[in-house]
Amino acid sequence: MIDLLVKILVNAVAVYVAVLVVPQIQFPAADDLLSLSGNWWHVLVVALILAVVNSYLKPIVKALSFPITLLSLGLFAFVVNALLLLLVAFLSDTVGVDFTIGGFPPAFTAAAFVGALLGSIVISIVATVLGLLDRGRRII
Repeated sequence: MIDLLVKILVNAVAVYVAVLVVPQIQFPAADDLLSLSGNWWHVLVVALILAVVNSYLKPIVKALSFPITLLSLGLFAFVVNALLLLLVAFLSDTVGVDFTIGGFPPAFTAAAFVGALLGSIVISIVATVLGLLDRGRRII
């Protein structure tokens, strides 16, 4: 249970950093996060959706796309991560959270894919760094 909460908080920080760094990602609730006013909890909803997608769906998609990833020397993994981030944007729109990447949803454009690609790279880097910091908690 604690691991899931830590994963959600790490994802929330990673999504917040991605919103700050990648101009294609629009997430009005991220502005309310530091002041804890308005819809700041939408960031936690998106982080929860991201944690569920990364925990359950990503291993299946990675296993199915392994041959293509192998042929592309691992570059297809970036495409998989971008598509999963677009799925998170779609699911968050479904539950009523305003999280868009380059206008997606509803319009899937090149800007949406590039934004998702850059956003997934930023989220992966931040989550990896914070995951390394969390490693000390697990040893004790």
